[in-house]
Amino acid sequence: MSSSQKRAIRNYRARLGARGLARFEVLGLDGDRVLIRSLARRLAEDGAEAARIRAAVRATISGEPPRKGGIVAALRRSPLVGADLDLARPRVEERELDL
Repeated sequence: MSSSQKRAIRNYRARLGARGLARFEVLGLDGDRVLIRSLARRLAEDGAEAARIRAAVRATISGEPPRKGGIVAALRRSPLVGADLDLARPRVEERELDL
């Protein structure tokens, strides 16, 4: 590799580092190439969706059981919280069944 090519690669990697990115190589199945590249692209955006993807991947890889209270937390985030819905049902006498 010529010195100009080495310098170009060094400059490119320096620009990536200034943006907080790093170049690395991973091994995987050939069929997963598109999946891994799209995952890396989404994670590099570093937004709310990237944080959600990171959390999901960490939870999947860690192998730990899910924490308790997940359903309650989801219900508390619901847009219907504080909507004053009347969910009371009238009490009805039992019906007679003739089998």
